[in-house]
Amino acid sequence: MRLTAEEQEMLSGERGNAVQKAMELLVALGECYDAERMVPVTSAHLVACNPIAAGKGGTRYIKDLAKCGAIFVVPTTTNPACLELWDWKEMGFSQEIKQEQEALSEVIAQMGGFVCNTCTPYLIGHTPLFREHVAWGESSAIIYANAVLGARTNREGGPTGLASAITGRTPAYGYHLDENRYGTIKIVVNVELHGDTDYGTLGYFTGKIVRDKVPIFTGIPLSVSHSNLKALGAALATSGSAAHYHVVSVTPEAPSEEVASGSRRIGSSDTIEFGPRELKKSEESLSAAEPEAADVVILGCPHASIDQVKHYANLLSGRKVRSNVEIWILISHALKQYAEDIGLAKIIECAGARLVSNTCPSPMPREFFRERGYRVMAVDSPKMIYYLSTTKNVTCHYGSLSKFIDIVTKKGQPTVI
Repeated sequence: MRLTAEEQEMLSGERGNAVQKAMELLVALGECYDAERMVPVTSAHLVACNPIAAGKGGTRYIKDLAKCGAIFVVPTTTNPACLELWDWKEMGFSQEIKQEQEALSEVIAQMGGFVCNTCTPYLIGHTPLFREHVAWGESSAIIYANAVLGARTNREGGPTGLASAITGRTPAYGYHLDENRYGTIKIVVNVELHGDTDYGTLGYFTGKIVRDKVPIFTGIPLSVSHSNLKALGAALATSGSAAHYHVVSVTPEAPSEEVASGSRRIGSSDTIEFGPRELKKSEESLSAAEPEAADVVILGCPHASIDQVKHYANLLSGRKVRSNVEIWILISHALKQYAEDIGLAKIIECAGARLVSNTCPSPMPREFFRERGYRVMAVDSPKMIYYLSTTKNVTCHYGSLSKFIDIVTKKGQPTVI
């Protein structure tokens, strides 16, 4: 790789031991992918920021870097923690896991990290600009950054994300290069999509087909919301390993199909239709239980936007959650505070539901679900189904809350704000 004088100083140890270790890792990564150079990054988002995701080895590695004097040189945010830090005791988390999480978060904060514990950092101000190079982990945030914001990032793992935060560099390969960002498969949407769940179903269907390729969507209306695109990308990155997509006339790199494809013609063999049949079949394939069996309803994966919280509050207003079920709405703590300030949290809490910040079921200890007796969950996100079924041994029902609201709640008194 061709390194600048500054990068060579990092590699030779002139900027300290921690920087040297980080640069050695990035150079090795770049050589694996035949990168010719480094590119400066303007920010990082870390996934290895809780004891479950990092593991004992990863936790020790982060602490060792801190002892070597590691400091983040670009704005760096963190993915969800492994518990709700504010209501941990009420929700049944152990003091041991709370202390482990707090210890790791403190080390990351000492290195200069913004410990926000959310998978949607772009909703709380960590929002890179078009064509900015960043080093982000978390599949749903990566694909949102690439597709919706037009920023540039690869799928960073725990060690490489840390290394980029410490050096402000990443190897120039993959989605950092123009030639790898063009779409190669076309998905023709010829069914009307209603809400985030339908867009999540589209993403789940598409991911299984495209795998790691970049799809181009046509037929999606200009009225599509950021929340819809968030749901689309999260599911797309879960059933496949895609980290980028284009929606013609909507996303910034797709003013036309020709531009999105890099002027390459996409033939009929690489053109897939998504219609009413595909929507229905995909949605049914995601459900392994009926909503009547649910112990918990999980909403907000990726973490909910304030518009989504408002939608959930409207559905729950004047209703009461049934005694045999819980409803969690996952959200960043910053937006939870905002929801409290504008009265949405009161509507949700009066209905018997809960705004859960800082965390999500994915990084929670597996024994937490077993000890609480949670066996069936109703969710509106294919991404959440993947994590619950593969890592927590939980059976899921899939669908929008509006479709099973009468099953998990009953009519009550309207909330007065």
